[in-house]
This record gives sequence, structure tokens and C-alpha cells, in this order.
Amino acid sequence: MKIAVDAMGGDYAPSVVIEGAIWAARELDTPLILVGDKARIEDELLRHDWKGLPLSIKHASQVVGMDESPGQAIRKKKDSSIKVCFDLVKSGEAGAVVSAGNSGAAMAAGIFVLRNLKGVDRPAIAVILPTKKDPVVVLDAGGNVDCKPLHLVQFAVMGSVYAKCILKKNNPKIGLLSNGEEEGKGNDLTRETNEILKDNSFNYLNYMGYVEGRDIFSGDVDVVVCDGFVGNVVLKVTEGVAEALASMLKKEIQSSHLAKMGYLLAKGALLNVKKKVDYAEYGGAPLLGIDGIGIISHGASDARAIKNAIKVAYECAKNKLNRHLLEELEKNHDLQRLCAKQPLRCVEEG
Repeated sequence: MKIAVDAMGGDYAPSVVIEGAIWAARELDTPLILVGDKARIEDELLRHDWKGLPLSIKHASQVVGMDESPGQAIRKKKDSSIKVCFDLVKSGEAGAVVSAGNSGAAMAAGIFVLRNLKGVDRPAIAVILPTKKDPVVVLDAGGNVDCKPLHLVQFAVMGSVYAKCILKKNNPKIGLLSNGEEEGKGNDLTRETNEILKDNSFNYLNYMGYVEGRDIFSGDVDVVVCDGFVGNVVLKVTEGVAEALASMLKKEIQSSHLAKMGYLLAKGALLNVKKKVDYAEYGGAPLLGIDGIGIISHGASDARAIKNAIKVAYECAKNKLNRHLLEELEKNHDLQRLCAKQPLRCVEEG
């Protein structure tokens, strides 16, 4: 299985992307295709010892900028590194894509080139967040800002399958994010979704009901479902809080000799906590629901994050994630009937 890596995607591309790819190729021993400007990629490879590693180059003459309109960029820049990556999956030359570039463009390319899995109206970005216990899957994290109850139900199904296949949860607990645990809380979207998920037709899902924002990090549920607007806010707030706490802690440690001594005693524990909350440890977020494997990484990813994103792609392909998703969607006749009642298939630009 080959993995196509968008060598030109990200704030620090191509240097950190190639460094991370070399790291992953050495660790996983899986073939990688570096997609982008061939001359720049070759120049960057000269800086590293990569002899004997399963790396190849696929030239792409264009790059989608972070500030470009995703839909327009994919339509106009047909030889962009992001689109070429997904073209390789469609042609069978690669089994997965990893990109730290324009996330909207990556999502648009995944949908336009590979199309959706049968039974999926809107693919969702699934992020992994740390908790007091085991990691939790949160989706959608920004792919769809305006959702219908049908979409959130599909997210719940896909999130459950992902937690089973990748997080190895036998019976994942699913929560619907709301502004309170009481039945009367939420808005029209969450209340209607809650009623559908509570129906006996979906009792194969281990649905726990509403969860609040603070419950995301308790570890009491394995999957948290929400629309992309709320999910993206959750993701960005989480990143911001982690950065702020790290900065405040550093400032306090440097404030006195006693604090510095205390840090030396607690250094191991603090580094373990830092590792748990570092997005680089989780690599990238899978775009669930497309007919292929696409991993979207943070734009500011360093080499370790790229390496771990490639590892996520590898695990998704090895565990045949899409096959399990398709089987779950196809056998769920009640979800199919719900789809038939609400024909809402569409693609939103960006």
C-alpha cells in the first residue's frame, strides 16, 4: 500500500513534510509518494539520508494556498499537489492521502475526486482529543457548518466504526454535544437528532444522550457528535487553552528559583501531560465518508505531526476502515429509510 503525501501542503512545506515522510518511511516501512514540485522535493531530499527508503516523487506543478477558496482552487488548479494526491487514490496508485495544506481544499478534493461512500450525505472530519482516560473522537470538526439531523446520525455511525477500528473500543459510547444534559436542552438540530438516536431502530449504537462541553474531556464517552461549526470551535478552543496553560506554566516556573527546583522534580510528569495534549501526537484527522482514505493535518504541523499523520493513514488502510464503514451503512436499513425521507445530498464549498 502506497500513501500519497502532499509535500507542498502546510506552513512549513516542503521541508518538514519531507522530514516527517522520511521518518515515517523508516518507521513503518511503507511506500510513500511525495507529491509536489519535483525540483524542490529533490533539493530537500539531498539534506537527508534516505537511501534504501521506499520513497518516490510525483510531480505537481501547482499549490493551493491557505487563503484560497477550496472549491474554486480544486476546479481551476487541476495539477495542484492536493488534487493530484487524491487522483492517485482514485487511479489505484495510492491507498491513502495525507495533507497539511488547505483543509477545505483537501475536503473538496476528497469529495469531488473520490465521491462519498454510499449512504453518506456529508463526510465529516474526525479529530482525536485527549481525556482523563482514553482519547475521544469528536466529529464533525469543521467540514459542515450547517447540518441536518440526518447528517449527525450518520456522523454517529461513522464515529462509532472509527472508534471500533482504530481506537479498539468494543462498544463505543456515543454522546451528542449540547448545552446541557437535560432532555429539554439544545436547539432544534440537537433535539431532533437526540430523538432519532434514542429510537429502537438505532439501539445497536451505544448512545448515551446529551453531553456538555466539559464532558468531552472526562473520558466517559468515546465519540462526541456535533455539527462542524460547534466542532471547529471546540477544536480551536482546546488548542488555545493548551497553548495558554503551557505559556502560563512556563512563566510561573521561571518566576523563582523555588519554582524551577519544583519543575525539575516534576519534569517527567509535566512532559507526559504535554505529550498527551500535543496535537502532533495525533498526527491528523481522517475525513470519514469519502470513498478512500484522506488524512487532514494541522497547517502548522512539524515533522513529528506529519510522521504521525502518515501513521494514522497507514492504520486506517491496514484496518480496512472504509470497508467497515460501508458495511455498517449498508446493513442499517433504518438509516437508509431515514436518508430516503430526507434527500439532502449536497456538497458545500469549503
